[in-house]
Amino acid sequence: MSEEKKKKLSTLLALARFLKPYKGTIAAFLAALFFTSGVMLSIGQGVRLLIDRGFAQQSIEQLNIAIGFLLVIAVLMALGTFVRFYLVSWLGERVSADIRQAVFDHIVSLHPGFFEDNRSGDIMSRLTTDTTLLQSIIGSSFSMALRSAISVIGALILLFITNFKLSLIVLVCVPAVLLPILLLGKRVRTLSRKSQDSISDVGTYAGEIIQNIKTVQSYTRENQEKIAFGAEVERAFDVAKSRVRQRAVLMALVILLVFIALSSMLWVGGSDVIQGRMTGGDLGAFIVYAIMAAIGVATVSEVYGELLRAAGATDRLMELMQEVSHIQPPEQVACAADSLQATFSFRDVSFSYPSRPEQRVLDHFSLTIEEGKVLALVGPSGAGKSTVFELLQRFYDPQAGEVTLGGIDIRQLHPEDLRQQLAVVQQQPALFSADVMHNIRYGKPDATDEEVIAAAKAAYAHDFIAALPQGYQSDLGEKGARLSGGQRQRLAIARAILKNPRILLLDEATSALDAESEYQVQLALEHLMKGRTTVIIAHRLATILHADTIAVMEGGKRVAQGSHHELLASNPLYARLAQLQFGVDGAAG
Repeated sequence: MSEEKKKKLSTLLALARFLKPYKGTIAAFLAALFFTSGVMLSIGQGVRLLIDRGFAQQSIEQLNIAIGFLLVIAVLMALGTFVRFYLVSWLGERVSADIRQAVFDHIVSLHPGFFEDNRSGDIMSRLTTDTTLLQSIIGSSFSMALRSAISVIGALILLFITNFKLSLIVLVCVPAVLLPILLLGKRVRTLSRKSQDSISDVGTYAGEIIQNIKTVQSYTRENQEKIAFGAEVERAFDVAKSRVRQRAVLMALVILLVFIALSSMLWVGGSDVIQGRMTGGDLGAFIVYAIMAAIGVATVSEVYGELLRAAGATDRLMELMQEVSHIQPPEQVACAADSLQATFSFRDVSFSYPSRPEQRVLDHFSLTIEEGKVLALVGPSGAGKSTVFELLQRFYDPQAGEVTLGGIDIRQLHPEDLRQQLAVVQQQPALFSADVMHNIRYGKPDATDEEVIAAAKAAYAHDFIAALPQGYQSDLGEKGARLSGGQRQRLAIARAILKNPRILLLDEATSALDAESEYQVQLALEHLMKGRTTVIIAHRLATILHADTIAVMEGGKRVAQGSHHELLASNPLYARLAQLQFGVDGAAG
């Protein structure tokens, strides 16, 4: 079996996994499908009765019987179609929802390095556009293809029963109709995948511009971005145009071949009726079955292109599902993280980000963060300070050395258990498009309203929250866009206070605050940090003068460690940073 066939088979099997839980629904749908197909095939017999007994015998009674038979068929078809359409549409919606949920569940468990190499817009396109396409295929196109396939098979059988000679004409033409489907189908599938990718690129580009709209307008780049987006749209259109052209050629060729075959059959059948070798009713029934077969083949050829698009979309979704996270829980967890001493140690750690494997961010880095103490990290940009936070949370694993908690390598702990011991307040806090209550409660989902309000008061955020239009129920907009930088940061601090962690990671948590707010939040943080292990990334040395110890980083190494006054005297890099911030002698005023 070729690799391409194996890939197609694996794609179908992947979809089958999501269909498996709904065997009962599928069985009911198939029963309704076979019922309606059988009823539809009975139309030919109704036409034969109408012509041979109603028209040919000039009998009103026989005409009434034939018309009654056709009306019964119509009622049965309507009932069967209702059941079939409802069940298959429900199945399409349900399976689409299940796939979307499964993909999302898998995505949120992937390591952060995955998102360095994959754009969020592309991932969102797969999660929304591709799953919507699958819903359409499963809930509509697949049903049409199956119904048409059954109609074609049933019609061919009845064709042979009705007239063997005419059936041979149809049988000879079937391969001629199927051949272009097989030959052009592969090309359509490739273009379908490219079309999905190009649409994803358009969404990604638009999303990036919208997220940074203030920067775009600040630099008056609107016209250039319109032109650039237009180019992306045109590229997507060109790919879609190629796909549509191929499908149009496929459909046109199939229809042409089908009606050439139908015309040949009508000429031969008409000759037989004129010469008395078959009745007009038989020819009428034969025409009905031939038309059913022709429409069925044409529908299959049309839907085949849709199914190929679905295969392309499924490939993209399954790529996400098959992505393996580099951060995995150990087979045997060493112990519960909350039972360990809240002391972190970096032991000769070397680390490079997956997207930049040749560039070492930490180079034989060693550091101990003692329980209940406040340790500050200082150094120039690119020294590796933020990377220390990334490794402490086990978003990445070092290529060499180890990071330990209470003397246990954190790779021997469950990642979720480890992260429950931590709370992070970033320089640019992450807020969600929800209300204030949701954003603060994110640190402790089961917290009561009273606990949330208490945390907000401790972070000196309650007053501005109460002044919002709906108070704690006020929606913050995308990424907290309706708040100032200082207000966003105080909400993030409230979230950390509510979580009540053993270990705090503060990325200059007061940098966006005015003097009054900074003073208030510093008091809240000092109270919060008591008895907790705290690591602070410091950009302003004034905020960490009272840290228990300060570690100076440069080039991914710890080059010095001590108190502010010790480092002023012993480390030229720290002394230079202090001089830039505090004045000539580097001493805080």
